[in-house]
Amino acid sequence: MSKPNEGNYFEDFYVGQVIRHATPRTVTSGDVALYTALYGPRFAVQSSDAFARSIGYAHAPTDDLLTFHIVFGKTVPDISLNAVANLGYAGGRFLAPVYPGDTLSAVSEVIGKKENSNGKTGVVYVRSTGYTANGTEVLDYVRWVMVRKRDPESPAPDEVIPELPAAIDPQALGTAVPLLDLAEWDTELSGSKFRFSDYEVGEKIDHVDGMTIEEAEHQLATRLYQNTAKVHFNQHTEDNGRFGRRLIYGGHVISLARALSFNGLGNAFHVAGINGGRHVAPIFAGETVYAWSEVLDAAEIEGRSDVGALRLRLIATKDRPCADHPYKSEDGTYEDGVILDFDYWALLPR
Repeated sequence: MSKPNEGNYFEDFYVGQVIRHATPRTVTSGDVALYTALYGPRFAVQSSDAFARSIGYAHAPTDDLLTFHIVFGKTVPDISLNAVANLGYAGGRFLAPVYPGDTLSAVSEVIGKKENSNGKTGVVYVRSTGYTANGTEVLDYVRWVMVRKRDPESPAPDEVIPELPAAIDPQALGTAVPLLDLAEWDTELSGSKFRFSDYEVGEKIDHVDGMTIEEAEHQLATRLYQNTAKVHFNQHTEDNGRFGRRLIYGGHVISLARALSFNGLGNAFHVAGINGGRHVAPIFAGETVYAWSEVLDAAEIEGRSDVGALRLRLIATKDRPCADHPYKSEDGTYEDGVILDFDYWALLPR
């Protein structure tokens, strides 16, 4: 038996397979500081213990996407070490707050599998769940990833494609947020005067600013999450890869776009659910990320008079400002420059 981990290939997965991932990871204030240095998020609840305590938290929780990336990173050595690309997300829910000092681990279940027509790769669907050390579920989500086959001549398996929800029911959101004291929500300190009722379905918001990605930054970020996917680090092998360059982890773009969205959605303090997401095109160091959002839906949450949920489409582009809200052409294909299409629920104070 080989002692080094070579990762799983497409043939190694089977529907119903449950994988308990190594290694547990304790989240520290250092992780939070580095995440802030990499992306510059400014949401007050995650930035300030004083602000968070004033509205009802024990203290400032970690950024929701930092939690997502750490749980995601745990799954990589078993799910996507031999991946060609991470294709999309669905059915994600943030279930409990995570604080520095909490230890996270992850378990995944294979829920679908489909070989591609080229016979060299296939798509694997997994549901991954993140837990704290005491067994509290903090996150679950589905993703599908294209994985290389070990033997292109091996027979195709029976095709199983899971049915996935188009969107999370908003009534299933909010468990990661304590009941808030809105009398203490200071809009000057939060950086925005706009609350839940100030947004309209169909509204489009250009987040204006851009961030250029540096080579060292995206590698630091991926290592922060202990994401070992080969395509992100090894220029020696990627010289002969699809692009001739190290590929930037798609989650890096999600976090950059989310941080940029503060300018226009400054009170959208909590990512509550991930309805769907697609990495439309790759991005590389030296290119600049811009973003815009569209309000797809607005929902009150039963039993919660403190927060409401906005369903947002977050579009990120590379080297293309978003004043004209680039998305799809008339034929349904994505416009040039679009790199991310991310559909999520965010909570705002009412």
